[in-house]
Amino acid sequence: MSLSLAPIRLGQLRVMASAARSACGHLAKLTLDIALPTLCIACREPVDGEGVCAACWGKLSFIERPYCPKLGIPFVYDPGPELLSMEAIAAPPAYARARAAVRYDDVASTLVHALKYQDRTDLAPIMGRWMTRAGHELLADADLLVPVPLHWRRGFSRRYNQSGALARVIARSSGVRMSGDTLRRVRATEQQVGLSRTQRASNVQGAFQVSSDRLHDVQGRRVVIVDDVLTTGATVDACARALLRAKAAEVSVLVFARVVDAPRAPI
Repeated sequence: MSLSLAPIRLGQLRVMASAARSACGHLAKLTLDIALPTLCIACREPVDGEGVCAACWGKLSFIERPYCPKLGIPFVYDPGPELLSMEAIAAPPAYARARAAVRYDDVASTLVHALKYQDRTDLAPIMGRWMTRAGHELLADADLLVPVPLHWRRGFSRRYNQSGALARVIARSSGVRMSGDTLRRVRATEQQVGLSRTQRASNVQGAFQVSSDRLHDVQGRRVVIVDDVLTTGATVDACARALLRAKAAEVSVLVFARVVDAPRAPI
């Protein structure tokens, strides 16, 4: 009898120990939450739960329909299906479609700069979830997520790639596989900030290449490029051209924010 009781007592002790650890963990989290309340990811004011405060939420401009089916630029009214913006007709990009979660305004800029330059990788989950929502139609058809790569020198100085951080969140949310080493930046480029549209295009021309050992990942696949901001589209267009040269079946673009001068009328 005593031999049969020993395993039962041992199992009870394990359950009790597990319960104690769980209680201690919950108490520690509660203590931390009281000592360090959750802050708005934009203005750093205390906020209930994860996310942004009411004031910053009201300032975020989420991009909703109607928009250009190719570039994702918002329209002032709904023109009906498949009517394109002037930009899409005048200078069609190499990629098939582009989608963005929000307009690049003051709050969006704060989030992007914090993620990109201030080591605020804790912002990636919520930004990535907003991107997943905005790009649901792209992701439904996608085979592969490819973040815009940094040159190794810039990656060394920043320690991480913000586009890669966003792509990992989108991969977990959507189930689409992400590959961070499929596309390489083979030439160091200047910062795009402050350059004209023509200078931006020239700056990134020939800067990207599909790794030779990853060609099989791209050939015949529908690829979604992930980046933080779309301004003129020069960088993602150069990435798309490299992927298409590697025989990708289709390339689309998903970003957190895009620059929008004003709502456009369709053609």
